[in-house]
Amino acid sequence: MAQRRTSSRYALLIAAVASVLIGASGALGRSLLYPCTLLATWVHEMGHGLVTLAVGGKFERLEIFGDASGLAHVVHGPGAVDALVCLGGLMAPPLVGALVLGLARGPRRARAVVFMLTLTLIVSTVFWVRSVAGLAAIPVLAVLGLVVSRWGSVREQMILAQFVGLRLVLDTLGRGLDYLFTDSVRVDGIDRASDITRVALGFGGPRLFWSLVVSAACVGLIVLGLYAAWRPQPAPELAAPT
Repeated sequence: MAQRRTSSRYALLIAAVASVLIGASGALGRSLLYPCTLLATWVHEMGHGLVTLAVGGKFERLEIFGDASGLAHVVHGPGAVDALVCLGGLMAPPLVGALVLGLARGPRRARAVVFMLTLTLIVSTVFWVRSVAGLAAIPVLAVLGLVVSRWGSVREQMILAQFVGLRLVLDTLGRGLDYLFTDSVRVDGIDRASDITRVALGFGGPRLFWSLVVSAACVGLIVLGLYAAWRPQPAPELAAPT
């Protein structure tokens, strides 16, 4: 019984039920899930920033606004490089969500996943987060992760990890897929070309083509993550008789 209670299936089911119940609570539920929405925005913008660093550019700062939009201030090359940076933001939430779901399958792994997320939140706050909403939300999420990874029970760590992964997945299926089929977006009161529009401009080809390709990739990652979290865990091996 103890093993079942700490399985990834159990944690995923609890996380899913909690997510549905909170989401069905109307305005209160939306308020409770608001930090998760900001977290998904943070993951998206960090995707832009980290890919920028990977291609030799400069990641100056990250802003998250009260309406859950965000902006990564980065400096990099044009064309295909710009497309890669935009793609990094679009793919970050489903990729991180799938990795969290797939990796947090045991007590040690779940604790490590929560700790690594917490550490990344702290590092990003120190070096890049520079907006009121971001500085109000990201440190609080970091403290929550630190408390759970340090003092939480095995079940709490696994459920939190699966809940975070699931919320990133759901945000991708909601806001994320909708954003993939838009030409422009309003961020901080300014209309800007959407990431997928810039991907199409950088790589060439119609925007709809890239919307469909990236959408398929996002859904594929989500399916893999959910499968990895749900598949049965192997039974512990028995020691050979001596």
